Amino acid sequence: MLYHLLLSFYPEISFLNVTRYITFRTGVASMTALAIGLALGPWLIRRLREFQIGQVIRQEGPQSHRAKAGTPTMGGLLILAAALVPTLLWADLTNIYVWIAVLSTASFGAIGFLDDYLKVTRRSSGGLAARYKMGLQIVVALAVGLTLMWLADQSLYNTRLIFPFFKQLIPDLGWFYVPFAVFVLVAWSNAVNLTDGLDGLAISTFAVAAAALTALAYVTGHREFADYLLLVRFAPAGELTVFCGALVGASLAFLWYNAHPAEIFMGDVGSLALGGALATVAILIKQELLLVIVGGVFVMEAASVVIQVASFKLRGKRVFRMAPLHHHFELIGWQEPKVITRFLIIAIIFALFSLTTLKLR
Repeated sequence: MLYHLLLSFYPEISFLNVTRYITFRTGVASMTALAIGLALGPWLIRRLREFQIGQVIRQEGPQSHRAKAGTPTMGGLLILAAALVPTLLWADLTNIYVWIAVLSTASFGAIGFLDDYLKVTRRSSGGLAARYKMGLQIVVALAVGLTLMWLADQSLYNTRLIFPFFKQLIPDLGWFYVPFAVFVLVAWSNAVNLTDGLDGLAISTFAVAAAALTALAYVTGHREFADYLLLVRFAPAGELTVFCGALVGASLAFLWYNAHPAEIFMGDVGSLALGGALATVAILIKQELLLVIVGGVFVMEAASVVIQVASFKLRGKRVFRMAPLHHHFELIGWQEPKVITRFLIIAIIFALFSLTTLKLR
């Protein structure tokens, strides 16, 4: 909105020409998100405490987490406000891909909000029943997938896949792209949710992945960079750089209050929304498969749960002391800050490697 307003005064006010540049608006959106998050954080924490909206700790979790019971949760509302408001202010709202990203993120956040609300009101860690939670996620993901197929029919999107390291392998999935998109969206929203178990872990690793997606969105929409890197150039996707920049700023603001020892937890309203945001952007910029590397920590966490469950059901034995993976390292003696720091280092390595793959093809 602010972007359109300022641009309307150009060329009468010549320096407002700077608002036309995605790089400028991405930087401003990131700073706006950071400012909103830092400003609203203390107020939201107080309000959550007043309403006694505190975290309910799972009984099967590590014993060391018992002291965290009652910490204000549903902090994902702060992330959503800090990310979506700057996007609406600084992005080109005539761009349908921006709206897909915004509405997808908000929808996954709404599912998480319902789950958190039930946990708080019932004073239980159960929340929304798994089948309903998964069903709602599939509905949202299906809506995104069908919207993309409609855009593909209008020649405004393509259903090809780009394989990292292989520049000639670009298969077209056609209508099979819909179930593929559903899988990606649901898998990633749950992967980030599984990672959210230690103070600052999910949000710090998310910030790194979002920063990598910011760069990927920019080069995807840039003619020279896309041609040089042999990417499927998709100019409208460049506007998603603003959305990604806002996500980075919002993440840093939330990390300020979520760093160990956390003053607030994001809850499912945050983790499901952030996972949905990562997956939606990756789909829109045609980097669905590269996202596995960009968000490698989330893949590790989700894979540890799958391996643990499969091993226990098939062999009656556990592979890890506890899943997700971060709990395993806690139980072998790593202190929580050490687990968080080392996972963050791994996230940075994954993100940097994902960017190098653009030329290793």
